[in-house]
Amino acid sequence: MKVMNFTQLKSGTSVEGEEIKAYRSEDKSESYNFLMAGVHGDEVEGVYLLKNLFGWLQEENEQINAPFIVIPVLNVDGYRSGTRTNSHGVDLNRNLPSKHWSPEARDKKYYPGTRALSEPENQFLVKLFEKFPPKFILTLHSWKPMVNYNGDDCLKYAQILSNLNNYPLVADIEGHPTPGSLGEFGPEKYNAQVLTFEAPLINESLTLDNIWQENQLALKSLLKSDLM
Repeated sequence: MKVMNFTQLKSGTSVEGEEIKAYRSEDKSESYNFLMAGVHGDEVEGVYLLKNLFGWLQEENEQINAPFIVIPVLNVDGYRSGTRTNSHGVDLNRNLPSKHWSPEARDKKYYPGTRALSEPENQFLVKLFEKFPPKFILTLHSWKPMVNYNGDDCLKYAQILSNLNNYPLVADIEGHPTPGSLGEFGPEKYNAQVLTFEAPLINESLTLDNIWQENQLALKSLLKSDLM
């Protein structure tokens, strides 16, 4: 039986000094597949999906030889307090140093910080990217169900998910610019394919486990695919 073993990497530190954990699979490579969640601390659905997906990877007995870096929760302060932003009030998905980063924000919840890459959480993320160059990044969020893809070859990754969960494929979200986002920064800086997976929000009739059951086949199929 083959299981996928992971080693905990040197942790990052949040604004409030909390540990940001990251893990690397035993398969070393020139480039890696990143799995991450909790960029926005109030998006518990994405964190739950990655928790289950990461657990499955560690128990998987089928042959998966892909190299992975897993960041269960990037915005640990926001996750603890239930806020979208980190403890500086910064939206980490508007704070990355892409070409279109701007100090302007159309709403307080999208505040990009005083400068690009000002936040320790993103500084840790970029250090990981520099040490373990990303080939593909799956970042799990929650808003309205969709598979948002960025990068020249990312559509084929997105199609695996959409074909199994019937979520719409979206290249650009009309009326929702995202300067300083991972979707901009990843392809631009590293030529990485970035897939932003938007899960539905929990409500009175939809639980976290419902969302996992709805998406586990799609997510597992992606990680077992030759694209990894």
